[in-house]
Amino acid sequence: MIDRRLVMAGLSACCLTLAIAPLLTRPAAFAASSAMAALDKDNDKTLDLAEAKAAAGLVFDKLEKDSDSTLDVKELRKRLSKKELKAADPDNDATLTKDEYLALVEKLFAAADPDKDGTVDSKELHSKAGRALLRLIQE
Repeated sequence: MIDRRLVMAGLSACCLTLAIAPLLTRPAAFAASSAMAALDKDNDKTLDLAEAKAAAGLVFDKLEKDSDSTLDVKELRKRLSKKELKAADPDNDATLTKDEYLALVEKLFAAADPDKDGTVDSKELHSKAGRALLRLIQE
């Protein structure tokens, strides 16, 4: 009887693991697909650079709290590491203007668009560059 219980418990754990595993991998897919739905204004299932920059401009305006027309590390709220901020900050003032922010979005968009078709689809948003782009264009 104990052996049967042990086997049944093992099978139950295995089945539960198989049932839960797909759910654990879907949050990123869900986040990218829900981001696509929210950001894709022309409903073509892709983001073009204009859509990405429009979304980024709105995010910049929302994050910019102290009315100095720049974002500092605190206002960026971990959207960029200090290293990424430094690389995106050509004047080395430890802040990003809206133009600098949008230039970074453009750079990340290009990196997330490996086929260079001018759009980023849901699959491309799952890439490392796509996730970095999403951090800058999602509220």
